[in-house]
Amino acid sequence: MIMTIVEGFDRIEKKLDRMGRVKDFMNGDELLDNYDIARLLNVSLRTVARYREKGLIRYYQTDDNGKNFYRSSEIQEFLLKRGKKK
Repeated sequence: MIMTIVEGFDRIEKKLDRMGRVKDFMNGDELLDNYDIARLLNVSLRTVARYREKGLIRYYQTDDNGKNFYRSSEIQEFLLKRGKKK
């Protein structure tokens, strides 16, 4: 049981370390997930996936579970470009 608790702490520590590296990599830029982007753009999750597939929005994936994240500054650029096309 003690070993299981220690292993759990080790996993948490590794995840926190990865999160710290992501934050450093992002230079303090706010990270948004798929749900944040869908709400912000007022589109479905599938549309967010299409934007990714077409290369319209840049995204970053975590190593452990493949979750997608987006830099808020890059989403702002996307919104500006999209607004100019309309």
